[in-house]
Parts: sequence; structure tokens; C-alpha cells
Amino acid sequence: MAMSGGNAIRGTRVGAGPMGESERGETAPRERVPFYCANGHVNDTWFAADAEIPDTWDCPRCGLPGGRDEQAPPAPPRTEPYKTHLAYVKERRSDADGAAILEEALTRLRASREL
Repeated sequence: MAMSGGNAIRGTRVGAGPMGESERGETAPRERVPFYCANGHVNDTWFAADAEIPDTWDCPRCGLPGGRDEQAPPAPPRTEPYKTHLAYVKERRSDADGAAILEEALTRLRASREL
């Protein structure tokens, strides 16, 4: 069976019709808002004309926050190093508190062994 060379619908989807505003309706009024990140990337984002524009928008290229002022983009967020459970405990209790709690626990343990 030979294939015909003139396939008129090559490269189109089944059910695809003419595209345009007549098919989708009119587009809402919108405005382009540039956001600038600390790495110098410019992210042009489109918002509806009546939408509330946020102060920051994450850069799609590097993930840093972008601001509306090109001369003063937001600083990269400070990342906290991973803390162990012991580090959090030491923030809440002094060494003297820890020694007192340990002594109390040892006293209870020794008392339970004597019974």
C-alpha cells in the first residue's frame, strides 16, 4: 500500500481548528512587569491590568527573589546551616542546667536499682 505524498493535515492534531481570538475570546488587558534578581537576570512577568503586583517574584533562572527596582534587587535569602538536636538543646539550656538534669536522672536511676 503506497502512502500519498500530499497529506494536508500533517503536523496537526485531530480536532485542531483555527486558533485566534475568535476561538478563545478576547484577552484581558494586561501589563508587563520586570523583576530583577541579585544575579542580574530580568524576569518579564505579565499580570492582569487590575491585579495587585507583588513586591518580589522568584527568578525562573536561578530561584533567587527578584524585585521591581533594578538598582537594588533583593538580597539572596540567608541559609541557616543544619542544626543537630543537641545544638537546639544547648541553645535552651546552660551547661549547669544540663549537669543538674543529669544528676537528677542518675539519682532516680540509682534509687530504682536499690528497690
